[in-house]
Formats: sequence, C-alpha cells, structure tokens
Amino acid sequence: MRFRTLLGTTALVAATTFALPAAAQDADTKACLITKTDTNPFFVKMKEGATAKAAEVGVDLSTYAGKIDGDHETQVQAIESCIAAGAKGILITASDTKAITDVVQQARDQGVLVIALDTPLEPIDAADATFATDNYKAGQLIGQWAAATLGDEAANAKIALLDLSPSAPSVDVQRDQGFLEGFGIDVKDKNTIGDEDDPRIVGHDVTSGNEEGGRTAMESLLQQDPDINVVYTINEPSAAGAYEALRSFGKEEGVLIVSVDGGCPGVKNVEEGVIGATSQQYPLEMASLGIEAIAQYAKDGTVPQPSEGLDFFNTGVNLVTDAPVEGVESIDVAEGLDRCWG
Repeated sequence: MRFRTLLGTTALVAATTFALPAAAQDADTKACLITKTDTNPFFVKMKEGATAKAAEVGVDLSTYAGKIDGDHETQVQAIESCIAAGAKGILITASDTKAITDVVQQARDQGVLVIALDTPLEPIDAADATFATDNYKAGQLIGQWAAATLGDEAANAKIALLDLSPSAPSVDVQRDQGFLEGFGIDVKDKNTIGDEDDPRIVGHDVTSGNEEGGRTAMESLLQQDPDINVVYTINEPSAAGAYEALRSFGKEEGVLIVSVDGGCPGVKNVEEGVIGATSQQYPLEMASLGIEAIAQYAKDGTVPQPSEGLDFFNTGVNLVTDAPVEGVESIDVAEGLDRCWG
C-alpha cells in the first residue's frame, strides 16, 4: 500500500489507497471510507472490512480519518478530496452529524452515493442510506438486563449515565434513551438527553468515548452520590475508565456496569467481570456491505434500501453476558469473542 498526505486549511487528512489484485486494477470504481479516527478499534475493524471487500469486488478504496473523535473539519476536507478524485461512493461515520450535511449534499449533487455507517446523519435522509446498529435497541437490551439483574432492587437503583459529548450526536442519544427505557424509566422526549425526572438518576456526564473520559466522569458522579450502583456507558473504553474510578474508591464490588460495542477487549471485560453486559455491534459487516452497495450502485444505479419498518439498514445487535436473565435474549462470552466486531 502507499500513503499520501493532503494538507487542508485547518487539519491534516491522512489517506491510504489500497492496491488491488491485478484482476481488479482495471476497475474504475473509486470509493472512500471516512471514519472518526483511525485509532479506535471499532473504526480499525470497519476499515478492515471495507478494505477486504474492496479487494474482493474490484473497488479502488481510499480511507481517511479525523485526528481525534470530533474532528469535523478533517472529515469535510476528506469528502471534498473524494469528490475531486471522482469517487462513486463515500462511506462515512460522521463526527458532527448535522454540520456535515452541507458537504454531503455537494457530493450527492455530483452523483456520489453517500452511505452513513453506524452514525446516522441528522436528518437521516441527508445520506442516501445508513448501515448501522439499531442503537436504541442496543441501549434497551442493556437496560432490560440491568433491571432484571437487580430485580426488586431496581426500584432503589442509583444510576450514573456516562455519555459521549455535549453535542449529543444521534448514537449518543439513542443508546442513552434506549437504556433508560429498557430499565423502565420514563424518558420524556426520546430525542433529548437529561430531561428525565426519575429520582433514580444520579446524573449524566460526558466521556469523549475514551477511558480517561470515563474515569473522570465517574469520579465526578461519585462525588454527587457515592452509592451509585448502576453505570451506563456509551462504549466499552469509557466503561473501563469508569471501573478504574470505582476501584480507586473501593467501590467496584456491587456496581453493575453496562455498555455498547462488543469489541474483543470489551467482551473480555465482560468475561473478567468489569462489565456485566454489553450490546455487540458489527462494524466490519457495516463497511463490507457498504462497499458492496457502492459497487452495485456503480454498476446499475441501485440505491440500498432500509430494513423493513426502519429508516436504516439494520446490521444487527446481540447482548453479550455470562449472566443471562429471563426474558432478555443474549449470547454468552464465548460466542461474543468468536463474533466480536465481525
């Protein structure tokens, strides 16, 4: 593979073009994958899926990533670069799901198929299609599991919610609100984080989706109430940070931590008892299907359609735990490790 670096006005865009087998090199279908970062294992797996499928179907793939989660300007520059390069399709996990829509429309106006992966744009029809986990369902599953695990004590729960960012992108909202509804809490407006008035909620804090953020947010919420016994986390890195904070206070025992992602490190944390249950999603599948859709679009103009009853194509979700509860379907850790992010 070879690397090229593009300098934008405010940020650096790193692009990698993957060499294809000889039989595929004559193909003129170009595609781009744009992720939030190239360090988060979730996006690494997404890139792996897109790369393998591109080689298989003869698509010339370039990949781009922001330097950190939230690096919107780099993603804008990446889309502009893809348009200029004559890409037929773009797969994107947007850092700013609202602000990105203007440049996405520019791409669509040029006949580029734009597919959102994992994170729907706002509005969702700003992209031609969305391939994603049902993030609301993912949240519901861990909420239902936590409530059933506590049983009658769910009525006395003290809940900390560790969200992603103050901007509350769509995935953040869906997972948070799904968890609360699954736990049996009235979420008021499903599109808003923090408007609930249930006294069991100690509070919300943001983590930026990483371990350090999870630790800091957990410490802050423990200062509000040291008796927190249920912790919802936006993803598994923030869950790991929350656990470390609890352990530093000697409070790791008797606290249920639940999360979403299902990456191999996260599932191992379930195995080790750091996380009680996690909802597993499948980024490799998202990206692989996205490349197939671009190849089909280049061939005959077909635009992928959403799953029945949804406004996106559902790539699936499973609850992973070794402590199953009645009424909540789950898979065990062994299967979760076998399937992690595949």
